[in-house]
Amino acid sequence: MSYFTNHDYHRRRPGLFSYILVALIGAVVGGLLVLFLAPYFYPGLTEVPQIVEDRKEDLPPLPKWEPEDTAIVAISKKVGPAVVGITNFKGGDFFDNPITSTGSGVIIDSQKGYIVTNFHVIDGAKRLVVTLDKEHQYEAKIVGSDAETDLAVIRIDAKGLPEAKLGDSTKLQVGELAVAIGNPLGNEFARTVTVGVISALNREISLPGVGPEITLEVIQTDAAINPGNSGGALVNGQGEVIGINSSKIARADVEGMGFAIPISDAKPIIRQLIEKGKVIRPFLGVYELVTITEKMSKWYDIPVGVYVGGVFPGGPADNAGMYPKDVIVAIAGKNISSFKELKKVLREHKVGDKITVTVVRRNKKIQLEIVLAEKPQ
Repeated sequence: MSYFTNHDYHRRRPGLFSYILVALIGAVVGGLLVLFLAPYFYPGLTEVPQIVEDRKEDLPPLPKWEPEDTAIVAISKKVGPAVVGITNFKGGDFFDNPITSTGSGVIIDSQKGYIVTNFHVIDGAKRLVVTLDKEHQYEAKIVGSDAETDLAVIRIDAKGLPEAKLGDSTKLQVGELAVAIGNPLGNEFARTVTVGVISALNREISLPGVGPEITLEVIQTDAAINPGNSGGALVNGQGEVIGINSSKIARADVEGMGFAIPISDAKPIIRQLIEKGKVIRPFLGVYELVTITEKMSKWYDIPVGVYVGGVFPGGPADNAGMYPKDVIVAIAGKNISSFKELKKVLREHKVGDKITVTVVRRNKKIQLEIVLAEKPQ
């Protein structure tokens, strides 16, 4: 028998459970020590923070908000009453059914009852009725109209009318507030207010006219303009009329493209319509004008400018010696490269002015002295 047989050399080692038990006891004891000793070393930890609900009374109250405080409401109250509905009675059809159309207008003189609208709103009218509201309707008379700018002024005999203030469209900036007020689809939706921004300035659009197509320089806005809005007001953030709503692009794939005639362009036209019943423009006495572009110039070997298709017999150009097929390249010392530039230069002059017109005829420059006459209506 071995000398070591009776000793505990073969005793079992401690099991896994023993280790876990010791670890748990150590964690509990350590936690209790931290709980009781922490206040002595870190006094601030004993303060329990208040929950958010307990601090509601300490938060500042929300500012009081009233609907009338908004800019759109103020604009609507200020300008809305001065926007009217216009019904154009054009007669009857074969079965004597009345033919009518509707549009909008803006009262610009409360004392004399002057209302500005679009030419196409009152075109062909045998009778005009202006509607202020359901209880106030007035027969209107045409003071003056101008197809070339799509503007017209009519008048009603009424007292105590509201009046819209006209602003300055030359100071407009792209992105600023724009509010359109009018009667889309007729008087049933009178004084409808739509809101957007000034989308673009100095846009050019072409509209079918009584005679030839007319081209207008307009304000573009995404404020909704629908049939019946024509002649209504486009208003800025100060409640000033900065445009007369004229048209929109009506296509299934286009939305938010409405146009208004800038009020600063309209003011001199409105003034002439009130004072003279028409717009007096200088007349050169030429027609069938075609802009010669750079590409056309190369194709046809003629200069860039405005090609003259015809000359009115006995007119200013005829009297000065201008001929058909001449190309106008300068007026009053300003180069002319398009019909638009020609019209712009003529607008800077008045009836009776004597101007120098440079034309190219058979590759030769000729200067003509022309006295501008009054453009026939």
